Amino acid sequence: MATLLRALHFLILLYVSNILLSFAQDENQFIYNGFKQAKLHLDGTAVIHSNGLLQLTNISYQQVGRAFYQFPIKFNTTSPTLTSSLSFSTNFVFAMVPQVQNFSGHGIAFTISPTRDFTHATANKYMGIFNSSNNGLPGNHILAIELDTAENLEFGDIDKNHVGIDVNGMKSVESAPARYFTDKEGKNISLELMSGNPMHLWIDYNEAEKLLNVTLAPTRIPKPSRPLLSRHINLSQILLESMYVGFSSATGQLASYNYILGWSFNQSGPSQSLEISRLPPLPRQGKGAKVPGPEIITSLIAVALVLITVTGAAYILRRNKYEEIREDWEEEYGTHRFSYKSLHKATKGFKDTELLGEGGFGKVYMGILASSNVQIAVKRVSHDSKQGMKEFVAEIVTMGKLRHRNLVQLLGYCRRRGELLLVYDYMPNGSLDKFLFSNKNPNLNWFQRFRIIRGVAAGLLYLHEEWEQVVLHRDVKASNVLLDAELNGRLGDFGLARLYDHGTNPQTTHVVGTVGYLAPEFSRTGRATTCSDVFAFGAFMLEVACGRRPIELQAQGVILVDWVSECWRREAILDASDPRLEGNYMVEEMKLVLKIGLFCSHAMPTARPSMRQVMQLLDGDADLPKVPHDSAFGPFASSESSDFMTFPFTPSSAPSMCTTDSILKSGR
Repeated sequence: MATLLRALHFLILLYVSNILLSFAQDENQFIYNGFKQAKLHLDGTAVIHSNGLLQLTNISYQQVGRAFYQFPIKFNTTSPTLTSSLSFSTNFVFAMVPQVQNFSGHGIAFTISPTRDFTHATANKYMGIFNSSNNGLPGNHILAIELDTAENLEFGDIDKNHVGIDVNGMKSVESAPARYFTDKEGKNISLELMSGNPMHLWIDYNEAEKLLNVTLAPTRIPKPSRPLLSRHINLSQILLESMYVGFSSATGQLASYNYILGWSFNQSGPSQSLEISRLPPLPRQGKGAKVPGPEIITSLIAVALVLITVTGAAYILRRNKYEEIREDWEEEYGTHRFSYKSLHKATKGFKDTELLGEGGFGKVYMGILASSNVQIAVKRVSHDSKQGMKEFVAEIVTMGKLRHRNLVQLLGYCRRRGELLLVYDYMPNGSLDKFLFSNKNPNLNWFQRFRIIRGVAAGLLYLHEEWEQVVLHRDVKASNVLLDAELNGRLGDFGLARLYDHGTNPQTTHVVGTVGYLAPEFSRTGRATTCSDVFAFGAFMLEVACGRRPIELQAQGVILVDWVSECWRREAILDASDPRLEGNYMVEEMKLVLKIGLFCSHAMPTARPSMRQVMQLLDGDADLPKVPHDSAFGPFASSESSDFMTFPFTPSSAPSMCTTDSILKSGR
C-alpha cells in the first residue's frame, strides 16, 4: 500500500511539474494582433482602445505612458525543470502621430527591465525609464531599443530621427538614422518615424554569437534581409534571471500620439509573424459628416457669405498688422520661416515687458510659441535694402544647420516690411556680461568661468574648422555669450555681422565688431579672418578672468591687454585676476587662461594660435610656448617687436590658417 501511495505521489508531482513547465513556456512567448484581453500592465497615460489599439501617450505635455507584459520572462534560468537562454526575438508594429507637423514627443523605447516600478523615472528625454541621477548606472540592468524623435546632444544623439541601442542609460551604444534596406533595389531608404504611418520593428538576440540585430521597415514589405543595427553585446552582464518586457514612451514640451498596433515575443526561438491585416486601425485625424439637405445647404451658404464679409473686413483692417514679405524663391526655405503672426503672439506684441536686451543689430524679445509651448528669443533687425536678400536668407538658413552645444541655435526667420526677425533658442540666464559687471547677478566662481571659456572655445573651433564650411563670428565678446539653465556658455549672433553686409541699411552705420576686441590688422584691411576671431577671443578670455572690460574708459582708458602684459613682465600675473574671486581659483588654470589670452592678443596674426591649438592648451594636451615678456601683445603694440612669426607649439600641429570671408568652402 505504501509503495502504491509513493507511486501515486510521484505521478502527481510529475503532472504538476509538466503543467508548470507548460505554463512557464507559454508565458515566455506570446503574440498580440491587437491588444483586446491582452495580459498587459498599463501605467501613466497608456490605454487600450476598444478596437485593441494600445496608445502609450497622448498630446499632454511632460507625461509618461508604459505597457509591460504582465508576467516576468525567464532569462538564463538554471532550474533543473526549466531551461532557457539569453536569446530572444520580438517584433512589433508602432506609429507616431505628432501634435504639430515636424515636431514630436520623445519617442518609444522597447524595454527589458528587472522591474515595472519606474516611480522615480522622468519624462521628456529620459523616456520614462531613467532620471538624471541614475542614468548610465550599471546597476540598472536595463536594455532598451529607442525610437527617438528628439535630438539630445548631451546623450550624443545623431539626429532627431534615429533608432538606438541603450544599455543602462539614454546614451546609445549604437545608433543609426531611421531607414530600411530594400532587397529589390539593393539600397537603404529613409523613414520618418513621426510620419504617422505604421512601421514594423524586429529585435533579435543570438546568445551564441552575442549579436543583437535591429531591423526596421514599413508594414507593406516583409522583413529586410539586412538589419539597421547589428551590435555584438554580452547580455549576461545586463539581463537578470527574471525580467519584464514592454514599452515606455514620454512627451516633453512637445507631444505626440504614440501607438503599438501589435506585438510578438519569444524567449526560446524566432517570434511569430504578426498578421498585418488583423491589426487595429489608427484613429482618424478628422471625422466625416453626412451630406446635408437643400435647406441646410442654403442656410450654410448664407452664414458663409456673412462670415466671408466679416472676415474680409477684419482681414483688411488687420492686414497691415501682420503683413509679411514673401517671394517665390522662399518656397524652398518654408520649413525655416516663421509667420509674423506667431512671433507677434509669442512675444505679446513685442511688449517692453518681454524685452531681453538691445544691441548693435536690434532688440531681442522673449517669447513662447503657442503651437508647441517652446520658449524662444526673437531678434528684430532693421533691414530696408532688397539688394542681396535672397543670398541673405540663404545664409540664415545655412546658419540654422549649425549644431553645437556651445552655440545658440538659430531656428529660423521672418521678413516683414523693413525688418528681419531672427528666431533663436531661449537662454534663461541671459548674457555673460551681466554676471561679470552687474551686482544684480550672482558672482560666477572660477569653475563656472573656466567651463564657459572652454565652451566658447569649442564653439569657435566648430565654426572655424569642424563644420563643412568656415564661419567667422566677427563679434566675440561677453555680451554675445549667453548662459543656459546650467550656466553653460553658448556663443550667439554667429555670422550676423557678415550676414548684415548683404543689404546694409544706407541710413545707418554698423561697425563690424566692438572696440577693444578688434584685431589691429582689421583697421588696415577691413577684412575679418579666423585670426581676428582669435584676437577677440583673447580679449574675451582676459575679460572673464580679470573681471574688466578690454578698454575701461572710466579708468583713464586702461587697456586690459597692456595691463595683464605688464603684470606678467613684473612676474605677478595673478595680480590681474578678478578681485571678486577673492583668490578662490586654480592657480595654474588662472595663469594658463591669462597667458593664452595674451597669446591670442598678439599683434601679429600669424603669431596667434588657432582655436584648435587653444583647445589643446586648455585641455592640457599641449604646453605653452616660452616667449619674452616684451612680446607684441595687444591691438596697439608694434608688430616689429614680435620675436616669432608663427605660434610655437610643443606637439606637431597644422599652422594657424586665416580665412577672410564669413562663409567659405573650407577645402578640407
